[in-house]
Amino acid sequence: MRTKLTGLLMLFMALVVQVAFAQKTITGTVTDADGVPLPGANIVVEGTANGTQTDFDGNYSIEASEGQVLLFTYIGLKLERRVVGAANVINVQMFEDAQALQEVVVTAQGIKREKQALGYAVSEVGEEQLEQRPEGDIGRVLTGKASGLNITNQSGLSGSGTSIIIRGLSTFSGSNQPLFIVDGVPFASQTNANDDFVDGNNGSSRFLDLDPNNIESVNVLKGLAAATLYGTQGRNGVILITTKNGSAGAKNKKNEVSVTSSVFFNEIASLADYQSQYGNGFDQNFGWFFSNWGPSFDREGTAGWGAQSAIDDNGTLAHPYSTASSATGIPQAFPEFAGARYDWRPYNSVGRFFRTGTVLSNSVNVSGASDDGKTAYNANFGHLDDSGFTPGNNVQRYNIGVGGRAVLSNKITVAGTLNYSRTRFRTPPVAASTGNGAFGSGSSVFGELFFTPRSVDLIGLPFENPLDGSSVYYRQNNSIQHPLWTVKNAQFRQLTNRTFGQISATYAINDNLNLLYRFGLDVYAESNTNSQNKGGRGQSDVALESGILQTWTNLNTINNHDIILSGQYDLSDKVGMTFNAGATSRREVFDRNGVASSGQQVFGVLRHFNFAIQDEIQFSQERNIAGVFGQIDFDYDRMFYLTLAGRNDWVSNLAPDNRSIFYPSASVSFIPTKFIDGLQSQNGINYLKIRAGYGTSANFPTGYPVAATLNLNTQDFQSNGVDVVTNSSNRQLGNPALKPELLQELEFGVEARAWDNRITLDASYYTRKTEDLIVSRPLDPSTGFATTQTNVGEIQSNGIEIDLGVDIFRPADEGGFAWNVNANWTTNESIVKDLGQDTDVIVFSGFSSLGNAAIKDEQLGVIVGTRVQRNDAGNLSVNADGSYIEEQGLFVIGDPNPDWLLNVNNSISFKNFTLSALISYTHGGDIYSRTVSTLLGRGLTTDTEDRLRTFILPGDGPDGNPNNVQLVNSQFYFSNVLFGPDELGIYDASVLRLQEVSLSYSVPSKILDKTPFGSLSFTLSGQNLWFDAINIPDGTNFDPNVAGVGIGNGRGFDFLNGPSSKRYGMSIKASF
Repeated sequence: MRTKLTGLLMLFMALVVQVAFAQKTITGTVTDADGVPLPGANIVVEGTANGTQTDFDGNYSIEASEGQVLLFTYIGLKLERRVVGAANVINVQMFEDAQALQEVVVTAQGIKREKQALGYAVSEVGEEQLEQRPEGDIGRVLTGKASGLNITNQSGLSGSGTSIIIRGLSTFSGSNQPLFIVDGVPFASQTNANDDFVDGNNGSSRFLDLDPNNIESVNVLKGLAAATLYGTQGRNGVILITTKNGSAGAKNKKNEVSVTSSVFFNEIASLADYQSQYGNGFDQNFGWFFSNWGPSFDREGTAGWGAQSAIDDNGTLAHPYSTASSATGIPQAFPEFAGARYDWRPYNSVGRFFRTGTVLSNSVNVSGASDDGKTAYNANFGHLDDSGFTPGNNVQRYNIGVGGRAVLSNKITVAGTLNYSRTRFRTPPVAASTGNGAFGSGSSVFGELFFTPRSVDLIGLPFENPLDGSSVYYRQNNSIQHPLWTVKNAQFRQLTNRTFGQISATYAINDNLNLLYRFGLDVYAESNTNSQNKGGRGQSDVALESGILQTWTNLNTINNHDIILSGQYDLSDKVGMTFNAGATSRREVFDRNGVASSGQQVFGVLRHFNFAIQDEIQFSQERNIAGVFGQIDFDYDRMFYLTLAGRNDWVSNLAPDNRSIFYPSASVSFIPTKFIDGLQSQNGINYLKIRAGYGTSANFPTGYPVAATLNLNTQDFQSNGVDVVTNSSNRQLGNPALKPELLQELEFGVEARAWDNRITLDASYYTRKTEDLIVSRPLDPSTGFATTQTNVGEIQSNGIEIDLGVDIFRPADEGGFAWNVNANWTTNESIVKDLGQDTDVIVFSGFSSLGNAAIKDEQLGVIVGTRVQRNDAGNLSVNADGSYIEEQGLFVIGDPNPDWLLNVNNSISFKNFTLSALISYTHGGDIYSRTVSTLLGRGLTTDTEDRLRTFILPGDGPDGNPNNVQLVNSQFYFSNVLFGPDELGIYDASVLRLQEVSLSYSVPSKILDKTPFGSLSFTLSGQNLWFDAINIPDGTNFDPNVAGVGIGNGRGFDFLNGPSSKRYGMSIKASF
């Protein structure tokens, strides 16, 4: 027995000696294409779990045997293989892999992952799709470039707000706008306003502070599984922006300077096709009215002016300022017009009011790295001067920023960015208007413009009373405010100074573990001024006519701290694991402080001491969010991936029992082309991925809704001439049991490439549910309160997103003909499933009698208002005059949600020329448009030119029989379309649009070799050059891409908010 044991022991020792003799230590250095050392490169012995990483200087050491294969990998670089031979030193140089770079994406919390590992949808937009664009608003630049996004402009005014919705609306009580993350930290992107859309002082969306020319890439995380690590902040999707400062050192380039300079022109795109046959008046008779149903500009024929006593044989009439009521003071102020004659002819008043604006954009970017690649930097400067097509509208923006990265040792790497922007925005007021002047406490430059009768010379008529500076215009009672007076005397101005950035430090604990700390800061001071001199006319707010001055500052500060432990391990030769665990805290403080004055004493002096009444503007809000999160990723043989993640948030503005919530998520990704032999082929399926993801989140309310709050006032009462401080209770009763809304989403998707990668497909289906909706409930007045918030109800959303790319032609050699098409298609439906037992309808945007509502079993946000009355038989009711009868109440009259969106981009290149065109189509969705109703109801466009046309409205008359009463043009359009039931103001918002077009030329390198330029390109481009709202009357030329109730949850409304713009011009980009 001892002999056998001794023999076995000697055999074991011999094997150990043999193995020890076969293995040896391999050392070496890994560098990139420029010879710069690569820290963090992975080296693995193929077929084993034995691996290591390069150190600070790119050096490595690993145990291997002769004949074994070493695999060298690094994100964005091609895989390198080396067979271990007799040599003990193996140095490796790695080169860029363009395909691999495309397959690595930035996800939540800045984690970089292979795209094939993701179990959820991510859309990527590169810098070539962002820079050198006519638009300086990154939100609008993204239009049409990613599926799932629905982007709406507040108007075509330069600097006006932009709404971005990802995967439809999920709530009506909170924001549906996505979270912006810039270089890894939150970025405030809200649109602030002291009042709402009614008063016309909405400002810019704060992502206007970003310079698109300084953006390296944009990744859009659409679903909850993708955004789990951001907690409640990521519930509406996340837009991850990496600036060129934030990517400093990512490409390890040598020193480079790039300069971009652009000149664009900005014109009105949606000017109506005004008829030039009839002037102002009514029933074919002349009168200085709002409307344009007067006599013809021809002497004879239909409604010829020859029969008009006010018009003489020379086709002239008394000047309107000579016949104005003496009570207006106009005849006394303009004695030169006494006895003057005025030509009866069409004037191009609206067309001449607008101008061709200019957009000047210049940016400089300097980047570089040290020879050893351990330090890198990027610095940029940008300037934008955007003069809109509307007089008095302008945006000026300055951007300056720096970023860098430094490898301090083989353990510590630091990085950071610091950016400053200064944005100045000004515009005439654009309060909501119905085509009969503005309502609310603001003026509207467009509300008094678009219904200008064709016989009124807006540009030629004086607009300011020389005696007191007040507005004068053509109406006999001077009841319309002259648009040019508004431009000169009323203005909304906004000046924003902003600083944002981040600093981070990464500590390599060992080859597998890293610890990251990151601090982010975003602070802006937004100074606002809304003013109007006294002397305005026709306003519903008396205080506005007396002159107003409102000045206030919005100060918003975000402090964000992140600490993340990340690790990477090979559990076996086929199973890999990575994990990230961390904690985050975010503190956001918003403060509004200012003064609102009315009752101007001396015209033209816009200082608060010159106003009789002053009231404070004050609002403060702060919230703290603390969270912990974790994510673990497994992969099996790079064909099957599993991700498990979760986050717990604690939010400060709810009661302790409801302020903590946990969000779990899970996703899987499977690559059949790697699993099934023979499935993959060059001219068949090149790549196939199937994915699924589940995610959760929550919508916490804003403010402090759990308790009743007091409003403090120091000016309502006085005692012996001294102000008395008073407190009044808020009309909303606090609810300590209020909980956040809960969101759950399940997503399935497929990604594929076929036919030698000529065809690419990325398709997703998702279903999302929002529960415990936060609803404002009315209370009995005897409680002392009007409303309280509670949790009830459910919204169910479903949608499909498809991204398709096709290489129709590929170049046979460099510079050959190429034609590529990329399309994305989106559809979404959000249905209200429950609102509780005692609620039928909740109007959450617009007006209480005309707005967006939540109604059970209807799409969220349907338009409610008055409708044409139906009789007992269900037929439309017509009165004895032949016009529709209006039925008061809240009826569903439209659905603003589009059926689907389609964007198709064609890119054709040959030699050094590239032609691209982005065509967008929105199918379905309704809009209530006062612009269209006004143009038609006032008889202004070519749609109303046939004055002999008659109408018989379908429906039943008072006797119950079919209506047979004829209406002339003016009766139909004026009494029904303009001043009839709300239902008649609804139009189909389907629109086909040439969103972008560009032609670029890159100077060949062989020419540049003899110049200081590294690259040089010229680009001609345009934006929104053509559109056709297919089902809206042609003559109105109305563009339905307008957010008429401001940037919020309202949609499908237009209250003469302003036309859209088209931009075209040229840009030059050069690098040195």
